[in-house]
Amino acid sequence: MARTLSIIGAPSSAGAYAPGQEKAPSTFRHHGLVTELERSGLDVVDRGDVGGFRWRPDPSNSKAMNLETVRNVAKELAAVVTTALDDEHNVLVVGGDCTIELGVVAGALTRYASLGLIYIDVDADLNPPVASDGALDWTGVAHLLDLPGAANELAGLAPRRPMLSAADILFFAVANVTDGEAETIRVRNLSMIGLQEVKSNPIEAARRATQWARSFDTILVHLDIDVLDFADFPLAENTRRGLGLTLEELSAALFELRALPNRRVLTVTEVNPDHAPDEAESFRRLIGLLSQTLAE
Repeated sequence: MARTLSIIGAPSSAGAYAPGQEKAPSTFRHHGLVTELERSGLDVVDRGDVGGFRWRPDPSNSKAMNLETVRNVAKELAAVVTTALDDEHNVLVVGGDCTIELGVVAGALTRYASLGLIYIDVDADLNPPVASDGALDWTGVAHLLDLPGAANELAGLAPRRPMLSAADILFFAVANVTDGEAETIRVRNLSMIGLQEVKSNPIEAARRATQWARSFDTILVHLDIDVLDFADFPLAENTRRGLGLTLEELSAALFELRALPNRRVLTVTEVNPDHAPDEAESFRRLIGLLSQTLAE
């Protein structure tokens, strides 16, 4: 029997570099997200938004700006995700900056112990605050793994710590890796399918990810729209050009990942409506992609 899909908005840019991402959940809805998902055959429940926050500088904590707010948003999101999963729903979370994934994982861990995360992003987000420039949204995976220097407020959100082990994470389309992150990947033997591998053959790369995912009872997919080349599809928070997937390459990979019977949550982050040259058209295409990915 097909599962109902719960939508949860996380309108926060607390962990970001600038405002904008907090507008994404309302913009998705404005441009017909729920209607399009229902048109694709899904039974949809919109659970509304958790508490929002518009980015502002935090000079009192230069290495982990807006830490308390990031924690509060993630904690509230974890509770709503848990409720949706307890209702036997699949979940679509629309953010919001990357730190919301901490709440998604924390919420899922209250129900599932065998949990794998496919992390679709050009960035690895393996920088603890001590190695960061103050923006927490590229520290998310560091906190999931509880790397040295992780903030207790974030690494301790879930029933267990660390939330995930190195064997529980697969980086997909990663390319922008610092020296410190590369060392962490090497020492911890983190699994990864690099950007060029995905670009060369998105379908085969997704099949490899599917094979990796079969050992888990439950799979979460994190989709950072920064994985798209900004010159091809300008909607992400990061405006990098010449580095990333085309929308067609991402679409091919996500369509293949539909084969995962154990996928329960898709989280979409780093969408900045202010960067869209044509908001209606950009969201029409992105919503179409999500509808194709989530359709039963």
